Amino acid sequence: MTTGRADALVLFGITGDLAAKKLLSSLYQLTARGRLPATVVGVASTPWDVDELRNHVRTSLETNGVEIDEEIFATLASSLRYVAGDYQDAETYLRLGAALGEAQLPVCYLAIPPSLFADVVEGLALTGLNERGRVVLEKPFGRDLASARELNHTLHQHFPEEAIFRIDHFLGKEPVQNLMVFRFANSILEPVWNRNYIDSVQITMAESFGIEGRGGFYDKIGTLRDVVQNHLLQVVALLAMEPPVSETPDALRDERVKVLTAMQPFDPAKFVRGQYSGYRTEPGVEADSDTETFVALRTEIDSWRWAGVPWYIRAGKGLPATVTEAVIEFKRPARLLFGDPGCEPHPNHLRFRMKPDDCITLEMQAKKPGDALLSRSVPLQLVNDEHASGGHEAYERLLDDALGGDNRLFARQDGVEQAWRIVQPVLEHHSPAVPYEIGTWGPPDVLMPDGGWHDIEGGF
Repeated sequence: MTTGRADALVLFGITGDLAAKKLLSSLYQLTARGRLPATVVGVASTPWDVDELRNHVRTSLETNGVEIDEEIFATLASSLRYVAGDYQDAETYLRLGAALGEAQLPVCYLAIPPSLFADVVEGLALTGLNERGRVVLEKPFGRDLASARELNHTLHQHFPEEAIFRIDHFLGKEPVQNLMVFRFANSILEPVWNRNYIDSVQITMAESFGIEGRGGFYDKIGTLRDVVQNHLLQVVALLAMEPPVSETPDALRDERVKVLTAMQPFDPAKFVRGQYSGYRTEPGVEADSDTETFVALRTEIDSWRWAGVPWYIRAGKGLPATVTEAVIEFKRPARLLFGDPGCEPHPNHLRFRMKPDDCITLEMQAKKPGDALLSRSVPLQLVNDEHASGGHEAYERLLDDALGGDNRLFARQDGVEQAWRIVQPVLEHHSPAVPYEIGTWGPPDVLMPDGGWHDIEGGF
């Protein structure tokens, strides 16, 4: 049985960084909402007992600024069990089975390095937990197309696809989901949402900080694997997808996968890699590292709706600001009327700002005050107040979905493999990373769209 709401949660890696920073606070919030199962089993190699785990949970919550309600915490603490052991030891899974007791539908969350996924999946199968439960995996789902296929083969030996939840917390963010809602809940957009009216699309994921002490991890991953292959290709899919036939999970995922299937593989000739100055001196980074901290690329989607429309993507660290946004630029009017001869107006564009705020701006032209018949840019803007929205943090939302069996915001096998197919050419063939200074927009020879990249502050 894998349908219905889970009656137990197993958290592998409960003593790790991801759990401390994101997952434990999600457990607390789910407890507050009455959404957490009565049995939560933490599994890790740390030789603790359950009281030490409870102390760790409290400390993590306090460190992350959670105002603890003692009644809620007592409920959470009473649900906790702990199994200490080696992930490669069969005894660990036998003790896990005993800790789960009479639970009929456990969800097993693998907040562990991907190199351990196979060991844990096989261990769960050893005790039969795969036959009645679900498994949740953290990205990355492989390092390339071949390893992604190998991982999927291992998973499918023990779990059916509908019981596998590949989590990308980016899809759980309120502004990202708003991309899809805004598109399909407003009929005014559909007639112009195609190659006949849209000139180009620009997607930016900029971070003003560096790798923040994660050199040992980041130097093996790089920007392409870290955010482009997953996060930003999902943004492309949400913007470019066809209307789903229903709101069911597979109907939504079908349309996202169709976009990825239609995307051209990245062309090394239209792909720029950069590395910020000083990266090689970061702790954990190889002295001769060629790992990229910045990428910029141009690609296209070979579908009837999007044929010929260029999609530009850039992402990087050490840039002038921390911003994630998508800008849809419409074509210029067939004939320019009422334009100021000294300042040609920019084409209309629609900006989805996902970070640092949740903001949608439609840039239009209206009459400039005065006697002359001249136009000026006028922004029509929607700003969502995250504190008044009633939304939940991404991990809390997605963990709740996994417990309830709703996989619409999780990646499916075919989508994962299509995403790796798209990036595979530039994983295998690329130029060396070009140095750039921190606080700039990447290497001097960065790939530029026609007319340049949109200014993230709203200008051009």
